[in-house]
Amino acid sequence: PDAYKALRKMTQVPFAIGEEFSSKWQFMPYLEQGLTNYARIDVCNVGGFTESMKVAALAEMHYIELMPHKPLGPICTMASIHLGAAVPNFAWQETRESPTEKLPVNDPEVFLSVVQLEGSRYAVPEKPGLGIEINEDALKHKTFKHWEPPRLKKRDGSYTNW
Repeated sequence: PDAYKALRKMTQVPFAIGEEFSSKWQFMPYLEQGLTNYARIDVCNVGGFTESMKVAALAEMHYIELMPHKPLGPICTMASIHLGAAVPNFAWQETRESPTEKLPVNDPEVFLSVVQLEGSRYAVPEKPGLGIEINEDALKHKTFKHWEPPRLKKRDGSYTNW
C-alpha cells in the first residue's frame, strides 16, 4: 500500500489492483485508502463467490468498481461473468481473446459450450450452474503433466502471494 500511496501522488492514472489477492483482507487497505480505482478480483484466487461478493460489497462502500481478472480459463471466465451480473459496481470484465491468440485452455473437445465474446461483451449464460458443459469422457483421454509454479513462502513454510 505504501508504494501505491507514493504512485497515487505522482499520477491520476487509474489503478486496478488485486488479481493476486487471496482474501478480502488483502484488498482492505487499497479500498479504504482510495488507492485503487478498480478491485481486480480473481474469483478462483480470492476464495470463490462468497469471498468475491464480500470484496464487491467492501468496494461498493468506497465507490470502487470491479474489474474481474480473467486468468485464461473458461471456468473462471464463466464465474467472473456471473459475479459481474450479480453486483451493482461491475465495470469491465478483462478478456484475452483475439484472432491471433487461440488459447489451448479452451479445448473444444473438453469444453462443449463456453461463453463467446459477442463484440465487446459476454452474455450471461442461461444454462444451470455456471452455464458451461464439460465432456468428462474427453478428459479421460487427455494427458496432464503436473506443474508447480514458483511460490513465495513465509518463514513458517506456508505459502503466500506477497
